[in-house]
Amino acid sequence: MTLDYIRDPAEIYRLSFETIEGETDLSAFSPAMQRVAVRLIHACGMTDVLDDLAFSEGAAEAGVAALKNNCPVYCDVEMVKAGIIERNLPGASRLVCTLNDPRASYYGKAEKNTRTASAVDFWDDLEGSICVIGNAPTALFRLLERIDEGAGMPALIAGLPVGFVGAVESKAELAANPRGAHFITVHGRRGGSAMASSVVNALAYLATGKS
Repeated sequence: MTLDYIRDPAEIYRLSFETIEGETDLSAFSPAMQRVAVRLIHACGMTDVLDDLAFSEGAAEAGVAALKNNCPVYCDVEMVKAGIIERNLPGASRLVCTLNDPRASYYGKAEKNTRTASAVDFWDDLEGSICVIGNAPTALFRLLERIDEGAGMPALIAGLPVGFVGAVESKAELAANPRGAHFITVHGRRGGSAMASSVVNALAYLATGKS
């Protein structure tokens, strides 16, 4: 038996974005943030995520400029890194995830913190970078602490950790006091690797002029 469903990838892609644009009102967003918002919705399948979307004015544009400037893109977990389409990044921008650095586990235990938070200590070039957090609230908290300690100012923090412990609070702290960095977040418990990586994918498309 052959089931009746759409098989053409291009048509699936077209209809998906047509549906998103038909069910949402993005007119209050800048063109760049519209692209980010559409990608976020596409990643999670929920148009009401717009109700929780928060960002600084010019955040998407700052992310695009940083990518054009060949910034590093730091990821809290390998799933975030894997979700970013590296071939679409412009110039010499590179993806970095230090979670599996042996030092992260060692110092995480020593500091009585998570390995994911400790891994943020090995993001060695924060100034002008893009920091993408889609899993661990502790990583977002630690990133904000590092900025307070003078480690350098990211161009953009895409803070979308998911979960029931610390996710709400870490994103609220980011939005309330981004320390001068641009930010994009989704308030509440929702987030995750797919949503976090979708932000960078949208920015990469804008930076390279791809559709």
